[in-house]
Amino acid sequence: MNEITERCELKTGDCIKGKYTIEKTLGEGTFGKVFKVREKSGGRNHALKLFKFWEIQARERESMFERFKMEYDTGQIRSKYLVNSIERGTIKGNPFIVMEFCPDGDLMKYVTENPKIDFIKIGREILYGLKDLHQNGKVHRDLKPENVLMKKDGTAALTDFGISGDRKKRITVTDWLGKPKEIFGTYFYMAPEQANPKNREVTVLPTMDIFAFGVMMYNLITDASAFGPLYTDNDLPVYLNNVKNGNWNKDPLLKCSEGKKLESVISGCLIPDFKQRLQNVDAVLELFPKNEKYNYQNSAITIQKDIVEGILLRIMQGEEHGIVYKLKDLLKSSSKIITIGCKDPSVSNILPIQEHLTRYISRKHCTLELFANNKWFIRDGQWDKQEPNGWKRSLNGTFVNSTEVSYEGMPIKPGDIITIGEVKMRVEGY
Repeated sequence: MNEITERCELKTGDCIKGKYTIEKTLGEGTFGKVFKVREKSGGRNHALKLFKFWEIQARERESMFERFKMEYDTGQIRSKYLVNSIERGTIKGNPFIVMEFCPDGDLMKYVTENPKIDFIKIGREILYGLKDLHQNGKVHRDLKPENVLMKKDGTAALTDFGISGDRKKRITVTDWLGKPKEIFGTYFYMAPEQANPKNREVTVLPTMDIFAFGVMMYNLITDASAFGPLYTDNDLPVYLNNVKNGNWNKDPLLKCSEGKKLESVISGCLIPDFKQRLQNVDAVLELFPKNEKYNYQNSAITIQKDIVEGILLRIMQGEEHGIVYKLKDLLKSSSKIITIGCKDPSVSNILPIQEHLTRYISRKHCTLELFANNKWFIRDGQWDKQEPNGWKRSLNGTFVNSTEVSYEGMPIKPGDIITIGEVKMRVEGY
């Protein structure tokens, strides 16, 4: 992005790009401002989110522009349970996104104004949104009521995808004076592996969203905090210690009918060890009260489940976003092994992954091996004769969905998400 950035104070009546007329301001944050706009051609209402780049130091605009593009691209996932992106552009060097307008505001406002809320319905819709994100290799990482908007038909939809998926987005941005302005993620909803400063290198997995979902549902149903008060900086150490040790109070939950129905769900979400926590959205939904009227309307994602010729890896998150690798095309002569690692001249991988902005992929990160009947296995690490046991593990681990892969390996199938470092790859058949 090379445009000169200027202050841009939009007001009611202004026309954006000759297409959208500003009707009113909906909200404002540290680096963004949201307006209700009317489309001139069709008269439809939309929301326009302006990123205030004039408030950001020039050296940090590149990373923030990546955040902007990520938010727009994630909103392109066709899902009833996500706030969809419509258009993007710039105004005086400041990026903007035009997206769906949700007239009933965010979930916190909706709950406050509507005393009779079906939390089981709302919870399911939030989970459906997470499922559509996770199937596309995204992790929200900032799930909270303010980031759930209510559509015109009463459906809860997720929004604010600017930090979804990438650990490198976990930064503090400074204003033009160099003062800290924003830390991505909200401590109240953060999983212990996300909040612990000593754990900043942990791989971003769907289980982070599962934890935040449990905290949010507890808070919405009981109007209380599961892990104790968090009003001031002085409360933070005790709060984080409770999160780390799984010390939360079930009593308020068990005093209301919907709390009793969802007690097992929330308990499974709030397990501090992410390996023991409920591992995916389907596992959470399995524990939800059964009701035929809640039908998941799948997003327009198409994953070839039948393996006719073979399987491929589609890069869903990372610097090579959108690239597809057909595994059989990568095999050399009679070999049934594909080695994967970062693109580095010191090592020869059959599938080198480009990683300029971060250094979280090991040089010898993982290995794919083809067995009979087009069955592929993935193993963490690679063969290395210089290692005592002949096998070198990766530094940050290899994950299939939320499960860590051992050096002994596990099978992969269409629909699986493989995570190595910052990169997420979806397995598909063809």
